[in-house]
Amino acid sequence: MIKLMPSLAAAGLVLSLVTTPAFAAPAGSTPDNAQRPAQVVRVAQMPKYVKPEFKRKKVRLVTTEAAGTVIIDTNNKYLYLIEGNNRATRYGIGVGRDGFGWSGVVKIGRKAEWPAWTPPAEMRRREAAKGHIIPAYQEGGEDNPLGARAMYLYQGGRDTIFRIHGTNQPWTIGLNMSSGCIRMMNQDVTHLYDRAPVGTKVIVIGPGNKQGKVAFEDRGIDVLRTLFGG
Repeated sequence: MIKLMPSLAAAGLVLSLVTTPAFAAPAGSTPDNAQRPAQVVRVAQMPKYVKPEFKRKKVRLVTTEAAGTVIIDTNNKYLYLIEGNNRATRYGIGVGRDGFGWSGVVKIGRKAEWPAWTPPAEMRRREAAKGHIIPAYQEGGEDNPLGARAMYLYQGGRDTIFRIHGTNQPWTIGLNMSSGCIRMMNQDVTHLYDRAPVGTKVIVIGPGNKQGKVAFEDRGIDVLRTLFGG
C-alpha cells in the first residue's frame, strides 16, 4: 500500500537532529544508546512535516451516523471518528493515488501494533516494473511502511487488503500517494487505534459511491472543546 521513495527515504532512514523521539520502538527492538546516537531520531517520528490543516483537531460534525463510526472522506483527505452530540475528532490522512481510490462500507476486522508488512504479489510486480524492489515480508518497526499501528478493513467477513495504518513518510499526509490504504501520522493512528475497537463501522467516501448515501457536515473546529477539553 506504499509507494517507495528513492534514496534513504525508502528505508525510513531520513534523519534529523532532535533529542527526544515521539515514539518508542516496538518491544524487543530498541537499541541501546551505545548503538544508536541519542540525538538522532527518524523522520517518521516528526509531525512538523504535515501541513497544519491536516493535524488532529476536535471539530463540530453534524451527521446521522452513530457515535463510534469512522467516516473517511478521501476527497478532502480527512478521517472522522464520530463521538456523538455533533462532535468528532478529525485526522488528516493520505489516500490512494489515481486509479487506486475506492469507496464502500467496511469494518475493522483486526488490529495490530507495530505490524509486519506482507505486500501483495501484484504490488511487488508493479513496483518491480518501475525499478522499485520491495521485500516479500518486513518485520514491524520504525522502518516499516505500515508505521506504529494498523487496522485491517474487512467486508462480509473477508479481508479487503486495505488498511488504516501509520506511515514512516509523514510528508505524504494530505496527498494521493498510496495503493488504496489510508495513511495517518503515527501519533494519530495510535490515537485512533485506542478508540476504535474491532467491529467498528468504517465508511469510505470515494470513487464509485459504493458507500451509499452518507450525511455529514464539517462545521469546523470545536473551540470550546479545544480550549477546555471534553
